[in-house]
Amino acid sequence: MKNTVSGNGNGRHAEIAGAGFAGLTAAAALARRGWTVRVHEQGPELREQGAGIVLWHNSLKVLQAIGAYDQALADSMTPPYYETRVQGASVSHEHFDGLPWRTMTRPHLHKTLLDAALRAGAEIHTGSRVVSADPRGTVTLASGETLTADLVVGADGVKSQVRDSIGFTQDRWKTRDGITRFLVPRHKDELGPGEWDNVIDFWNLEPRYLRVLYVPCNDRELYIALGAPAADEQGSRTPIDLDLWTSVFPELTPVLRSAAKAADPRYYGYQTTVVDEWSAGAVALVGDAAHAMCPALAQGAGCAMANAYTLAVAASEAPDGEIEESLVRWGELERPITDRCQQRSADYAATRGMAQGNQFTVENLETARYDPTDPDRHSVSA
Repeated sequence: MKNTVSGNGNGRHAEIAGAGFAGLTAAAALARRGWTVRVHEQGPELREQGAGIVLWHNSLKVLQAIGAYDQALADSMTPPYYETRVQGASVSHEHFDGLPWRTMTRPHLHKTLLDAALRAGAEIHTGSRVVSADPRGTVTLASGETLTADLVVGADGVKSQVRDSIGFTQDRWKTRDGITRFLVPRHKDELGPGEWDNVIDFWNLEPRYLRVLYVPCNDRELYIALGAPAADEQGSRTPIDLDLWTSVFPELTPVLRSAAKAADPRYYGYQTTVVDEWSAGAVALVGDAAHAMCPALAQGAGCAMANAYTLAVAASEAPDGEIEESLVRWGELERPITDRCQQRSADYAATRGMAQGNQFTVENLETARYDPTDPDRHSVSA
């Protein structure tokens, strides 16, 4: 796919590796500020392979800022409550005191961000793999072609070639648990009486740990994430062991049956990546390339989109010849809130502490409440 850049520009050009949430957010935000932007997606087509997602106030503000909010809301929902159940008993119903949040499918969010980037004038190149980058502002493609830019954005995921080719210092670790994600029909009529419009976090802690995160995304589609330790061969098996899961969560039998029929399901281990610096020269990292995190607080995509947006603002506001310095300042300003969220998410994943219920405290909602589009956001302490 290619959309030719047109219109008046600011004379600056960006090369972006990765057409996921972070890359497309950066592309839309930069192009709206007059940059010419080229996004490289190594896959042969543009598509989001994930299932569902929860977005909070921070990422919803980004969608508003890049002109994508109305499209995102058109096929999504705000559940009445985030409910937690342990061993079949409800232990909490959280509504977040009016804090905006939204559930949707990941393909819908991806299409929304892609459309925003294209409307802004970004070029999207599929089948184009970035294999290395240079802090002086170049990317090299698998074809051997080298491209020059004022800004290079590494939004190419946990296995980032941009990050690893430059040699950013990083620490990476996995936890004991992981999930298998599915999009299935809602099956509301078959589930029987209950609050099936809620997000429901089902925890089974004894005699073995198994978890189902139930997330309605719209009137038709349901996202479920089946959690199990990587060491549990039966629980982490794909395709899923339907007898096991329905024996533990019999109330979810209709949706679990649909999950058992899914094509090519994959089990994903929880992973955390901490990079010492988010930039080197004219190269900046965003999303999982910079700060992959466990999904306990549902902020992986939120932090990716927020940091991609603020990166675009910082680079655009940098005077000529000072983009590198601006990237350093951007990292210093933005990463503390992401670091705290990443650490909290890792701690909850390690302890399975979200099973206690009522864990979306003011402290744990710090990142969700953050407004990356507020120019005065750093004048008040987090």
